Amino acid sequence: MKNNTLNEAKEKKIYARPAVASIILALSCLLLVGSLVLAISVGAASISFADVWQAVFAYQQGNEDHQIIRSIRLPRELGAAVVGAAFAVSGAIMQGMTKNPLADPGLLGLNAGASLGLAIAFSYVGNTNYMIIMLFSFIGAGIAACLVFGFSAMNRGGMTPLKITLAGAAVTAFLSSIGEGIALINKLSQSIAFWTAGGVSGTTWAQLQIVTPTVLLGIMIAIMLSRSLTVLSFGEDVAKGLGQRTFIVKAVLMTVVLILAGAAVSLVGAIAFVGLLIPHIVRFLVGNDYRWIIPCSAVIGSVFLVLADTAARMVNPPFETPMGAIVAILGLPFFLYLARKGRSLI
Repeated sequence: MKNNTLNEAKEKKIYARPAVASIILALSCLLLVGSLVLAISVGAASISFADVWQAVFAYQQGNEDHQIIRSIRLPRELGAAVVGAAFAVSGAIMQGMTKNPLADPGLLGLNAGASLGLAIAFSYVGNTNYMIIMLFSFIGAGIAACLVFGFSAMNRGGMTPLKITLAGAAVTAFLSSIGEGIALINKLSQSIAFWTAGGVSGTTWAQLQIVTPTVLLGIMIAIMLSRSLTVLSFGEDVAKGLGQRTFIVKAVLMTVVLILAGAAVSLVGAIAFVGLLIPHIVRFLVGNDYRWIIPCSAVIGSVFLVLADTAARMVNPPFETPMGAIVAILGLPFFLYLARKGRSLI
């Protein structure tokens, strides 16, 4: 039985490019540093690279440029990097678990659920500090996940990529409508609009002190389970044949997805397509071994969202274009391409 399972796994065209993946990971880290320096330097007030270096390593409190960098731009771009990694890794995990090429926290309702949690927190909880906001985001994302996977598993045949996608679309529309209704009833549309549009403006060091360890913990757990995720991506029957406790692995991985998606939405709002786009690009470059897909997705997702935020600030200065709109413009054509190609890309 085990030999048959191994042969079946081999027929899945398991491949990895460790050397290429190592190079891509190293280059992506360098690109992340460069994109952060660029993002911090450009804006309504143009600041030189020398001033950026001094603001980071030789801060002068009386220098106005240093104050802009340390208080506004640096936490903002670090927030974009953290959130980009969170969305990309959560998307990679969901695609591996469900074998659905369209899996993404935004498209499967998790972002809408987290946004609903935010609307409830703002409307019915007094003195909403950031911990409360994050907690309600986690709860909302969890409710959305239960609805999506519950509805998709109700009919005969169990969960399939098509059923999960359709259930995600329905749950997203349902929860988004409830969230908007709560915001309208409580006259909080203006406050909720920031999270609806998606953006990292206003990110503070206090928020990063909570979100960054949470996201790093989630990514570390994902890396620890990446080997199991690779086996699971071959199919549940293959994973069970190789002795994997699929229920436990899925439960832990789904918890990681909820943590990453909830933390990301609590900081920047509901941004779709990052978790859809980045894992496919990484999989094309490094192969289908999640021991490489997870870390590469984290770094490339960070680079992507930092550059997206930079573009959002530079399209129509000094006004800002919503970062979610920039990401959607890039992600929608790729989504249509994936919808046409289907399962052949997983």
